[in-house]
Amino acid sequence: MLEGRILKGVGGFYYVHTKEGVFCCRAKGLFRKQSLKPLAGDICRIELTHTDDVEGNIVEILPRKNSLIRPPVANTDQALVIFAMHDPEPALGVLDRFTVMMEISRIPTVICVNKDDLSLGSEADEILRIYAPSGYRVLFTSVIDGSGMDELKEILTGRVTSVAGPSGVGKSSMINALTGSYTMETGEVSRKLKRGKQTTRHTELLRLWDDTFIFDSPGFTALDVPDIEPSELYDCFPEMRPYLGRCRYNDCMHAGEPGCAVKEAVNDGVISSERYDSYLSIYNELIKRRRY
Repeated sequence: MLEGRILKGVGGFYYVHTKEGVFCCRAKGLFRKQSLKPLAGDICRIELTHTDDVEGNIVEILPRKNSLIRPPVANTDQALVIFAMHDPEPALGVLDRFTVMMEISRIPTVICVNKDDLSLGSEADEILRIYAPSGYRVLFTSVIDGSGMDELKEILTGRVTSVAGPSGVGKSSMINALTGSYTMETGEVSRKLKRGKQTTRHTELLRLWDDTFIFDSPGFTALDVPDIEPSELYDCFPEMRPYLGRCRYNDCMHAGEPGCAVKEAVNDGVISSERYDSYLSIYNELIKRRRY
């Protein structure tokens, strides 16, 4: 019996990376009885069979340290969310929803702004102004001229990283540049819609080098509101945490109440108004969800 990590699952077949190579496997029926679906990134044990259509069976999935629904992955050390400086324009509200999802799972997040070669200069400063108070590491890269790629490799080395972002921001081109030998299908941005063409059709774990892995997953244009209580949302915005207990009211939801320390920090420019607007947008959707 071998232990390995699931690289991808396609049509009921799972490709498992082990010290003896990659094997095509099927999952035992017991997982269906347990309502447990194998995910890319799962650590599992397989038994080799070498039958006509597969080389082995997954017989056990080891306990996960974490798992995500979008992208559907397991055992990730950090998340790298990629947006473009331009073409397509960055959708910061979508980015904020992604960071909320990662905060719920307690997964560290790195924000990567690609296509920095298209920057006019001031845009980078504006993004840093918005996200610096949150404590997220913000990296500016360009696959075209190679800027920021060495720093990105340093961030990735020795970790399993989940990569996500809208279509057309250069995820596939960036992963191609990182892997070197692995060539992925890439797309171009629609000139008419200013949206990326979808090129990645399933989530796959790629081995970059040594013990460094990266997930590639389909792009997205929107994310659902996370399923949490409205009162828990503030904890998903790291820049708000220092103000816990400093509001006039102990049950302050930071949504317009008088004497709110968070709102005062926004007015003082300590917390960016853009991030606060994202908080209010998600908070109001959570409240609306509870009413229906």
